[in-house]
Amino acid sequence: MRRFAPGSVLTSLPEPLTPDALVIGAGPAGLMAADMISAAGRRVVIADAMPSPARKFLMAGKSGLNVSRDQPLPEFVSSYFEGGEWLAPILDNFGPQDVKVWLDSHGIEHFTGSSKRIFPQGMKASPLLRSWLGLLAGRGVELKTRWRWDGWDGDGYRFLTPDGPRQVRARCAVLAVGGASWSRLGSTGSWTRLFEDREIELNPFKPTNVGCRVPWSEHMEKHFGQPVKPVRMQVGSAEVHGEFVISRKGLEGGGIYLLSNRLREGEPLVLDLLPHMDRATVAERLTRPRGRNSFSNHMRKALGLTPVKIALFRECFDGDVSDVDAVAGALKALRPQIAGPLEIDEAISTGGGVPETALDGNLMLRAAPGVFCAGEMLDWDAPTGGYLLTACLATGRHAGMAAAGWLESRVATPTPAC
Repeated sequence: MRRFAPGSVLTSLPEPLTPDALVIGAGPAGLMAADMISAAGRRVVIADAMPSPARKFLMAGKSGLNVSRDQPLPEFVSSYFEGGEWLAPILDNFGPQDVKVWLDSHGIEHFTGSSKRIFPQGMKASPLLRSWLGLLAGRGVELKTRWRWDGWDGDGYRFLTPDGPRQVRARCAVLAVGGASWSRLGSTGSWTRLFEDREIELNPFKPTNVGCRVPWSEHMEKHFGQPVKPVRMQVGSAEVHGEFVISRKGLEGGGIYLLSNRLREGEPLVLDLLPHMDRATVAERLTRPRGRNSFSNHMRKALGLTPVKIALFRECFDGDVSDVDAVAGALKALRPQIAGPLEIDEAISTGGGVPETALDGNLMLRAAPGVFCAGEMLDWDAPTGGYLLTACLATGRHAGMAAAGWLESRVATPTPAC
């Protein structure tokens, strides 16, 4: 394969592609944008840097594709860590109930679990993706893979491809280039340099739905991979009942992810290892005669603590174990030494990106008329549980419909890409 440095120019390039609309990024947001624009009868080209589309979407489906959450819209919107007010009108036009109708349109049977999470009946993303790509192909949408966006080039967009540099000149574009986590699946955040070159407003990326780092002693090694449950986790006013996992790097799992937006800001984590027992009862049981049992065995028998909970207590408690009141207090409010979040590439998602102030109500860049943004590249922050995917679909739909409207309003006067 011929390789070219970013920004390189050849004296002779193939003729540029000239679709009505260019969509950069073939994840859920980009595909939804292409869906809306092509439904309006416009010619669309989708360009994606990866060898195949929607890789992060497919990875999410490996553990059961959680598409949305069956909640009333106000409750759904209030669950977002950041950006809920901004997204509210967009989600009002495409929220959880609309997601179910959309699944029906692709012939995908679905169900709502006990936690109100919405899943395809088969739990996988691939049948939905096949149907979606088939629909787009039937409308003439072109998908270009291994096309890496390398910036604006006059009135067009420059790409690095296996066959050398290519240019696309489109009358409008939707950027759906993702956040900055899971780079191996395509979300590298490298597009931010292109925005910075044009002085387009951005907020720094930050990890969310991510584990936290804890400097374990060697005594914890045998417990790596073990779940800690049930447990009550509290960070400031936020509280989660559930479980987490002891990992080599620290604490991970669903309960920690729900608190990660607060933990990354340095707020302390407080763990209640005995959430169904009050402190007085814990203290009373610890005062019972233990005979020849070690203190660890005494805690196991008197309180029903698992070995991993006992190890976690031992790791974090530096007081006198003969002080029953202090031990009871620590078991009800243990404070692990948190050393910050794991690396951003290990996060399920990211906050930061293009802020609301850089966009108009149609998600069009104020600094680049005719260029719309969608998906995780926007500065909103959500927990797992269907909120992430629903917002990507909703913003992709919103941007795609706005792009189609932009084309319609300029039918007689083609507009430069930027």
